[in-house]
Amino acid sequence: MNKRVLILHGLGGSDYPHWQAQLTADLIKQNTVVSFPCLPNRDNPDLEEWKEFLKNEIRHFKPNILVCHSLANLLWFHTCDELDISLDKLMLVAPVRNEEIEEAHSFFPYPIPRNLNAKEAIMVFSTNDTYMNVEEAINLQSKFRVDIKILESAGHINTDSGYGRLDCALSWINKIKDSE
Repeated sequence: MNKRVLILHGLGGSDYPHWQAQLTADLIKQNTVVSFPCLPNRDNPDLEEWKEFLKNEIRHFKPNILVCHSLANLLWFHTCDELDISLDKLMLVAPVRNEEIEEAHSFFPYPIPRNLNAKEAIMVFSTNDTYMNVEEAINLQSKFRVDIKILESAGHINTDSGYGRLDCALSWINKIKDSE
């Protein structure tokens, strides 16, 4: 598979040493084509502005792998039904419960899309994420019927939680399905 990886940050961005910034660097080191854009108004985002940005990025970059963190998952949930795309892989890391966050109020409530537009998808969450507890995460995962990876006591899986590097992300992107 010729990989083209689009990485989307959540509220406030994912600047180094966030795992998404490190994943981008690791992918570049292995000569993978990657896009890690800074979404507009990242500290006070507007859903329609982010959707338009995402649609343009997909049209221009043509990714076949998408990695979302936090609010970017909600962006995907709002947008994927509007796109004519079939990703090879989709990684949903640390989605948040369907409860309004003041700085990102336009993202709520969010829909549960009928199709995530990915051949293979995984949801990664933590046992102690303050934005979505284990029961809520498993409930969301079951609606999507995707694979799951549970991290023990990893908080919101961001720099504040001690993430730097999220090795399972790079491993999962590089893993080739047995059927391929």
